[in-house]
Amino acid sequence: MKMIALIDYGSGNLHSAARALRVASNTAKKTREIRITADPSAIALADRIVLPGVGHFADCAENLRARDGLVEALEEAVLKRGVPFFGICVGQQLLATRGLEDGETPGLNWVPGDIDRIVPGAGFVVPHMGWNALELKQDHPVLSGLGDDPHVYFTHSYAYRNPADTDVAATTEYGETIIAAVARDNIFATQFHPEKSQRVGLKILSNFVLWSPS
Repeated sequence: MKMIALIDYGSGNLHSAARALRVASNTAKKTREIRITADPSAIALADRIVLPGVGHFADCAENLRARDGLVEALEEAVLKRGVPFFGICVGQQLLATRGLEDGETPGLNWVPGDIDRIVPGAGFVVPHMGWNALELKQDHPVLSGLGDDPHVYFTHSYAYRNPADTDVAATTEYGETIIAAVARDNIFATQFHPEKSQRVGLKILSNFVLWSPS
């Protein structure tokens, strides 16, 4: 049986993500073992990789790098072998060049850009928590078939700044334009939580299970 590695580095909402991935795999009629792991040898066997994340950028980056061989295993699988990858919330933010939350912390630099605090203006509360509409910027397979006016669930205070236009897959409006999803080659990642986004989120995860990057 093929396997999706759901990365456990002490900073993710693992069990709800695992449940959603199981439902999405069944919906896609692609049975997958969902393995919660930080073991480089397991990552080497994975058919797909999901990196969740909640909390403070610097803490998440430190936790990721503290797992022996984990970053190297992810880079080998994703950057060198082209294994399809999905990052969720801070798991998306870690792909950036650096995070600017309480100082400057290096990210993985897989999708260059900065992570900085959102500043939506008067009348908008930070953190941004709730449902917002997606505006699709790419005809990307992971975003296909979402229907008219798809809404997804956000909970965050920081977001991507200054990625390349070609890396922006979707945005949303919350007193400013917020980058909701980035995509590059075999990498796809969302600021929102697909595992909390009901029908639309499950469709996105099902699309990911079926996705074969060229």
